[in-house]
Amino acid sequence: MSTAGNRRTLRRAVAGCAAVLSLALACACGAAQGAQPTAQAGAGTTAGSSASTGSSTDPGHGPSSSPSSGPSSSPSSSPSSSGTHPGPPAPSRGPTTAGTPAPGPSRTPSSPATTAAAPIPAPDQPGTSIVYSTAAGPADGRTVALTFDDGPGPATGQILDLLAQYGAKATFCEIGPQAAANPALVQRILADGHRLCDHTVHHPQPMHTLPHDRQVYEVTAAKDMIVQAGGPGTQVSWFRAPGGDFSADNRQIAVQDGMRPLGWTVDTRDWSRPGADRILATAKQELHPGGIILMHDGGGDRSQTVAALAQLLPWLVQQGYTFAFPAV
Repeated sequence: MSTAGNRRTLRRAVAGCAAVLSLALACACGAAQGAQPTAQAGAGTTAGSSASTGSSTDPGHGPSSSPSSGPSSSPSSSPSSSGTHPGPPAPSRGPTTAGTPAPGPSRTPSSPATTAAAPIPAPDQPGTSIVYSTAAGPADGRTVALTFDDGPGPATGQILDLLAQYGAKATFCEIGPQAAANPALVQRILADGHRLCDHTVHHPQPMHTLPHDRQVYEVTAAKDMIVQAGGPGTQVSWFRAPGGDFSADNRQIAVQDGMRPLGWTVDTRDWSRPGADRILATAKQELHPGGIILMHDGGGDRSQTVAALAQLLPWLVQQGYTFAFPAV
């Protein structure tokens, strides 16, 4: 064979090999292209399967859920990381796999631990609060304030004698006309170191129902009568409403006239004449340090009051009480 023939034979062999190689490559590429849709379909099936699994584990959704199983508290029950969540959102059970709160029911701001406090009552006008303790006060020891209402009267002199015997001081809440009729007794009260209180002109009960002008008269006119009976420089430091019938009106009237409303903590009810023993027992039972005892030196027969006081005074001394005036 000539050299030219050999070359033709070689070229044909090479061309044949190239054709075979091209055919092999074409087959390989065709197989790869044919496998790609299958892979994509498989991926879609996997994603759908994952979504289905997430749905079935959410409480209340999917066929696998049942009332008996209840909601799962495991993080695996949260929606898949793809961000899709078939159906309505389940109640939040904690953070999702992405670290953000899972959808949950809407919430309103939490309510306060307690409801708003009721409005605080308006305080008394300055100085109009009712006095219920001695000037010294319970913290300063066993002090007591003795007070006598409705005089001066026939029993006032005897009461003053008993008070002097035990070195006791007291406050006399006087009816205006009674003071005007007994100026000597008013002056003796002051001379013995006792103090005075306004107890109105006519002892009206109930006082708070009276018109304002009438209440002004009852308070201010009584004070004028007491001051006139006592003489120059007489001080009337308190006002006691009949029956303790204080109101914002009569308290303010008293304060504007320079007096402090005066209450009590021990009501002996001696005015009802229950007997000296009963008067004494009530005083002993109800008294606490710093208290104010209510008794009467006028308004009727006060012999029981005098008899009870004769026993009460030594008992108070034995108990370590000292005698004081009400707070002002």
